[in-house]
Amino acid sequence: MKTFCIGDIHGGYKSFIQCLERSGFDKKRDKLICLGDVADGWSEVPEVFDELLTIDNLVYIIGNHDYWLLDYFNTASRPHIWTSQGGKSTLQSYESLKNMMEFNRIDAHHKLLRNSYYHYKDDNNRVFVHGGFNWHKSLEENYGKDIMWDRNMYFTALYWQFQHDERGEKLNTFKDYNEIFVGHTTTNYIGTHKFNSIVPSDKPVHVSNLWNLDQGGGHEGKLTIMDVDTKEYWQSDLVKDLYPNEKGR
Repeated sequence: MKTFCIGDIHGGYKSFIQCLERSGFDKKRDKLICLGDVADGWSEVPEVFDELLTIDNLVYIIGNHDYWLLDYFNTASRPHIWTSQGGKSTLQSYESLKNMMEFNRIDAHHKLLRNSYYHYKDDNNRVFVHGGFNWHKSLEENYGKDIMWDRNMYFTALYWQFQHDERGEKLNTFKDYNEIFVGHTTTNYIGTHKFNSIVPSDKPVHVSNLWNLDQGGGHEGKLTIMDVDTKEYWQSDLVKDLYPNEKGR
């Protein structure tokens, strides 16, 4: 069994399928750790959830956009902050499913979100979260919603990696863990250091002992899947080219 991790899908079913096919992912044998934010952006959120449910060894970590969708399932809530940040296409998709009486599909997606994780630590002391966490506390002491929204962990890793790169030193900022994998902060906007500034990156960003696998799959970038043991990774085409008539997030 291989273990793969995938970044923020944001309704990009076509990009998701490309990543599975290009990586050779085996849905019956391999494990997939999904870093969350399947919801909101491109129009095929239900199709992504359908595909995820065919994977035998799935670890689903809830993201902030998924949480808005879960709240909609629970209470029919549809706040403007959600619909204005990619949620409109998700809402339309599920309203259409309701009109077609496809309640079994909706219930299956609802159950997946209800049973999702805020964080996951594997047997190799690798931590997987959507946004980040306060590493001065234990994982269990971190509040779930904070974990979904956190960017401080990634920004701190960028800062300290830059300081040590200047001195040619290797760095392990988060010493209690071997590695940490996050999404949430799109590297197309906040990527990596170069010439004393932060520049965009369309590839996974490795700073200190943290990996960021959100390469803008919900925007105009690519979706990334990585073998977490070998660090080999595969990417989709630019997602905007797969959905030429949509805006994404």
